[in-house]
Amino acid sequence: MDWGSPEFVVAIIALSTIGWLVNNWIRAKHGYELEDEWGGKTKPRDTAQSKELKAENTALRGQIDEMQDRMIVLEKIVTDRGYSLREEIEALRDVPGTIKPDSGVPLSIDTKEKA
Repeated sequence: MDWGSPEFVVAIIALSTIGWLVNNWIRAKHGYELEDEWGGKTKPRDTAQSKELKAENTALRGQIDEMQDRMIVLEKIVTDRGYSLREEIEALRDVPGTIKPDSGVPLSIDTKEKA
């Protein structure tokens, strides 16, 4: 291999250019400042669209936080051992002035008439 051949020089230039492009692509993907050809830095533009997206993102995060709070309250209600519909119904039966379960006319639903 001849180190001074034109193919070697072109290969070095091509590798340098590809490395620079990959470096800038990674930096742009992660939001870092980009390098120009002379080593200067270029900040990413803060467009109106990105501002709208940031505002929408903030609003959506707020909604998610509210829903998480509601979910926590609902989980507490459902998993609370003292929360029982049966106990509430039994408590209502003990209130004076309400109809007792044994007061009333019994229905003979279980009996069938035989012909």
